[in-house]
Amino acid sequence: MTADDRTDLPVLLLHNIDPEWPEEDAKYARKQVLEAVRALRGVGHPVTSVTVRQPELRRALRRYAPEEFIVLNWCEGLPGVDRSEPLVARQLEEMGFTFTGASSRVLELSCDKARSREAMLRAHVPIPEGQVFDKVDGAKWERYPAIVKPIFEHSSIGISAESVVKNRGQLRAQLAHVLEDYGPALVEEFIDGREFRVGVWGNRKPAALPPGEMDFREFPEVRDRLCSYDAKFTPGSEHYEQIIFRLPAPVTRIEGRLLERAAVGAHKAVGSPDYTRIDLRLRAGVCYVLDVNPNADISADASMALCAQAGGIPYGAMLSRYINLAATRHPRFAHQRRAASVPDRRPVQLPLGLAEATSAVGLRD
Repeated sequence: MTADDRTDLPVLLLHNIDPEWPEEDAKYARKQVLEAVRALRGVGHPVTSVTVRQPELRRALRRYAPEEFIVLNWCEGLPGVDRSEPLVARQLEEMGFTFTGASSRVLELSCDKARSREAMLRAHVPIPEGQVFDKVDGAKWERYPAIVKPIFEHSSIGISAESVVKNRGQLRAQLAHVLEDYGPALVEEFIDGREFRVGVWGNRKPAALPPGEMDFREFPEVRDRLCSYDAKFTPGSEHYEQIIFRLPAPVTRIEGRLLERAAVGAHKAVGSPDYTRIDLRLRAGVCYVLDVNPNADISADASMALCAQAGGIPYGAMLSRYINLAATRHPRFAHQRRAASVPDRRPVQLPLGLAEATSAVGLRD
């Protein structure tokens, strides 16, 4: 949030709750939404919460005029429709709404790890060596350890300790599992180095927030040093309890600049507007981009909000910045901003080289 950001812009906070979710999960989602509503109202935005409970997004939004609102797009998918996050954005575009975060095109790109890799390569962003496989027979791969990932999944779905393979036998077994359960697989060199989360935001001049580090020190075995599905979503599991998110990350100034350069490069490579969370690993002076997450989780306990707070930006101010970035694309609000000559300034942020005052919080996204 900058000093010139508008805090009176009206917001539709669009979020999904699937009727099939366990009540505990639905209750937690409602709590997160209420926290976001309060944070936005706390800085001045009029906010209306819109819950998507059915696949028909148009029904949920039929009462609202696109020219009157900015949509804070927190809808991760349509209930009952698999891999439908890009579809949400496409329907918002068709209805004429201006919304925060990635377009349908960017989300379709990010949901395909093979296409995302191509975008990184074209932009000269460092990524691990990798290859796509659609069958086990004839699979040739020589660099170990390696990691086997489903191409079309995200949020670490299909990722476990068994995803990291050390030899041809393990590779073939894991390939067979992924191909049967998820479809085409991506095999990449496993970068056994320090892992970081870096938030990037901004359109014309994207800036990096202070990095957070995933601390795997409790895991001496290489196959366990990764953020598995259990690490994110299974309380009580070893990965969930023992991986620590250190914020701000204890990095040197040079390491911080390497992370910033790679993260901003990845943000630009996929064409993501507004904000992106980049997952990276640092090894031997090279920052490798592992994953690009447009429309990363915006809840108050997720890494984007925590990194913003480390940069001196409260939760409500972070969400307001997202709203103002989207407003530059709004047919009416963008004109009002241009009339006021509002610049696109960089957010206040901590130096990326701060190694002291490291705190630890749990991994939740």
